[in-house]
Amino acid sequence: MNLIILHEEDFITPDTVRILGRRFEHIVSVLKAREGDTVKTGLLNGNTGAGEIISLAAGSADIRVDLDCEPPLPIPLSLVIALPRPKILRRVIQCATVMGVKKIALIRTWKVEKSYWQSPFTCDESLAGEMELGLEQAGDTVLPVVKKYPLFRPFIEDELEAFAAGTDRILSHPGAAESCPVDIRRPATLAIGPEAGFTPYEIGMFEKAGFRTVGIGKRILRVDQAVPALISRLFPG
Repeated sequence: MNLIILHEEDFITPDTVRILGRRFEHIVSVLKAREGDTVKTGLLNGNTGAGEIISLAAGSADIRVDLDCEPPLPIPLSLVIALPRPKILRRVIQCATVMGVKKIALIRTWKVEKSYWQSPFTCDESLAGEMELGLEQAGDTVLPVVKKYPLFRPFIEDELEAFAAGTDRILSHPGAAESCPVDIRRPATLAIGPEAGFTPYEIGMFEKAGFRTVGIGKRILRVDQAVPALISRLFPG
């Protein structure tokens, strides 16, 4: 945890927060902070800054905060991801958040198990929790917007054009002849399929929508491996 994420309900005065639970345990057990020490803080979807610990009690820490810094800039990348296995999804969402992605669509494809959509890991509360862990790691405060589309064709035909408007459109698929571009320095939308890849029909639908199909070598990666590999290639800075 490189940043203590604050919520509006944490404020007990306009410039003082009371931290409980997991965040308190981190302050005490990991940071080993004491009264008078300074910790990095940031308001969820707001500014970051410094916090001075003014009191430590059993189970809570009161921190005076000065949130005078902007959060780090996001990368200009939107992700379209075929919903992976629930445990993989947790890592994917955290990773994308850490790397600065702010717009994610989770979609159904032919090779996505229907049961994945019923997993508790796909609920909004669970996704928000994973994103907050990513923000803590990255020193960021701005939550990504994640939308779920359990029907493939309606997403492609009715939603994708607006979702990818004004961006380069890139689809990653194992074995693609064209190599993934490097350091593109412009807004992009990246579509990543399940570990077995998109079907020919799905690739055709994406290509009809203006996506070009690329690959990153002969090895087939898990989704949680492909996401950081592709993002690092497109936006290495």
